[in-house]
Amino acid sequence: MSSHAEHHAGHHGHGEHEGAHGTLGSYVIGFVLSVILTVIPFWLVMDGTILDKNMTAIAIMALAAVQVVVHMIFFLHMNGRAEGGWTMLSLIFTLIVVVIMLAGSLWVMYHLNTNMMPIHDPSQLP
Repeated sequence: MSSHAEHHAGHHGHGEHEGAHGTLGSYVIGFVLSVILTVIPFWLVMDGTILDKNMTAIAIMALAAVQVVVHMIFFLHMNGRAEGGWTMLSLIFTLIVVVIMLAGSLWVMYHLNTNMMPIHDPSQLP
């Protein structure tokens, strides 16, 4: 009997630290938005609506970023109130680190490509 009471008390203690779970309606909204945000890039590529490949790639990346936000809000229940804001703070820190790493990697690769590529034209040799 005491183990049941301990389990029941432990369940309440665990529930106090969890974020609010979504309703069926919020899950349906998240699902519909996710499907729309998945279908649009396929349509852009298959239909060739945007003729410029760079613009198509930018549109797909923007839609992917929006889809990540939709998943975080509707399925992961991330907001500024969950766990006293620590969840959102850790996400922001992670995003900053990822952006720094990606930007730094691209910068290094660009400069290596620009400064270290061999000269293929013999007339340009000193």
